[in-house]
Amino acid sequence: MSMAFDPYDLGGKRLANRIVMSPMTRSRAYGPGASPTALTAEYYAQRAGAGLIVTEGTQPSPVGQGYPNTPGLHSAEQVAAWRTVTDAVHRAGGVIYAQLLHTGRIGHPSLLPDGLHPVAPSATAPRGQVFTHEGPQDFVTPKELTETDISRTIGDFVAAARNAMAAGFDGVELHGGNGYLIHQFLAPNANRRTDGWGGVAERRIRFPVELASAVADAVGAENVGLRISPGVPNNDIVEVDPYETYGALLGRLAPLGLSYLHLMEGPDRDLTYRLRKEWAGTFILNPQTFPELTGPDALDLIEDGTADLIAFGALFLANPDLPDRLAAGGPYNTPDQTTFYGGDHRGYTDYPTLA
Repeated sequence: MSMAFDPYDLGGKRLANRIVMSPMTRSRAYGPGASPTALTAEYYAQRAGAGLIVTEGTQPSPVGQGYPNTPGLHSAEQVAAWRTVTDAVHRAGGVIYAQLLHTGRIGHPSLLPDGLHPVAPSATAPRGQVFTHEGPQDFVTPKELTETDISRTIGDFVAAARNAMAAGFDGVELHGGNGYLIHQFLAPNANRRTDGWGGVAERRIRFPVELASAVADAVGAENVGLRISPGVPNNDIVEVDPYETYGALLGRLAPLGLSYLHLMEGPDRDLTYRLRKEWAGTFILNPQTFPELTGPDALDLIEDGTADLIAFGALFLANPDLPDRLAAGGPYNTPDQTTFYGGDHRGYTDYPTLA
């Protein structure tokens, strides 16, 4: 597995290895105006041994928030707070991208300020519930985005990407999976529009294509990654033939020269192989290993060419020195699921290292 521990050139950025810390919501943005804290800086700096860190989902606008205590990148105080995080990671020798996440219809009015209401491609409520400060609540019917709203939303992402670069991030990742706003435009059951933004695959991919193009124009395509999760049913997404949609999407995105494509894999490994062939640039894979955590065996996917880099989630959460542990063959700390969301340093910055 030597390739996994070799340096990698990511669009001119030298990564120490091919091991990625996957974006993971931690709901600890307790600073002013939904901003990260000193504990956040410590958390990410502890994991700077990753070749690449991708942060937890960070909303590009107030209406993009779907969970309690998640951070934003749409205000000056948030930019200043994130600067303490990126400075800490860079001092530790790491590379860090900010994941920009608009949750769309996955949210609740009680989580939003100033009477805002969740928005989506169509006024179709997802099945299920969302966790709020008052406990679980049913999803509501979202407000359908108008043409003007769509343009404003793309502008929000552009502004947040610029804020990320001002905060010292090495780049941004657009979250286009897990049933959130970008994924909602891609999925026929969430996008029931009959205008130029919905219907056939070529129109459903329009939003992510125009969004990625606008953000790339603003901060440089070499600084913009995209995460997708084709065929993954999270948050009430139904995609019967994901290759039709995602093959078309990758074809339109390829000329942009984005930093990378980050695939959260569903149950179909053949789909992963097909999309890998469609993408000539850097390909990051978060492999499907459920119900087990992604573990050391996943590094074989680098050796056989399935992916250029492998993303680890919960195992990285519990093992701040994960690359060292992978190189040594373990042992590994066990993640404490009761501390995943919210709380203090416990289950956040107190996991021990091998040293």
